Amino acid sequence: MKAYVFPGQGAQFPGMGKELYEASTGAKQLFEKANEILGFSITDIMFGEDAEALKQTKVTQPAIFLHSVILAKSLGDSFKAEMVAGHSLGEFSALVAAGYLSFEDGLRLVSKRAMAMQKACEQNPSTMAAVLGLENEVVENICKEIKEVVVPANYNCPGQLVISGSNEGIDIACEKLTEAGARRALKLPVGGAFHSPLMEPARAELEQAIDETNFTLGICPIYQNVTATAITNTEEIKENLKKQLTASVLWTQTMQQMITDGLSSVTEVGPGKVLQGLFKKVDRKLDTQSAGL
Repeated sequence: MKAYVFPGQGAQFPGMGKELYEASTGAKQLFEKANEILGFSITDIMFGEDAEALKQTKVTQPAIFLHSVILAKSLGDSFKAEMVAGHSLGEFSALVAAGYLSFEDGLRLVSKRAMAMQKACEQNPSTMAAVLGLENEVVENICKEIKEVVVPANYNCPGQLVISGSNEGIDIACEKLTEAGARRALKLPVGGAFHSPLMEPARAELEQAIDETNFTLGICPIYQNVTATAITNTEEIKENLKKQLTASVLWTQTMQQMITDGLSSVTEVGPGKVLQGLFKKVDRKLDTQSAGL
């Protein structure tokens, strides 16, 4: 079975999407429509050279979403997905590409999500850290022992986990995880504790927007971050999407489930090749590629 997967925050780069914009009138119209919906020229930032401007959450998230979704739409009839999934923000791109959400509604939700996350970060100074070389269970147990807020946020691939929490909680966790034999416990340059209880204000804000959005039946199942299972029921999809901001991204489990369900090839749609690399960590023989025009 053929899967299309969509990256999350971190895959952005200056100049992203410019080739797409120039390649077709359809793509150009979608980018221009995005500028209208957002109320600022995101294309100027995406196609420009200012990496710092692109790093702002309110810009980064819509930028990656647009790159992924417009690329998927540009593939036309050659986009033949039998399963889709997206990492964190990428889940919204996957929902639009598979027909569960319209382009406009998807972009509005992503923009609201980004603004709400930015606000939650400002309310609660917090951070994340990558942990390499420890079993999931060891990391989970150490997080539970710490009195500060600190939780597993992203299960990226076997032996690679990202934790999320208060600044103090992450510092204590990094120390304890290193003592427990982690190959590395490294703080990440992010402005907040994504996928942790500290995102509750953002989750509550986004929940209302999701409730007010129309979802339709998609072309294939989506493997969602919070369950790591194939879902087609739109009500279930909405409920899982509401939980996503404060829940862990079960990406390792998602990849394993896709393989169990008959995955034969993976096409990454959007900037970067991070997800292909993660799939290769689970099954080196898997056929992976980047979507191209």
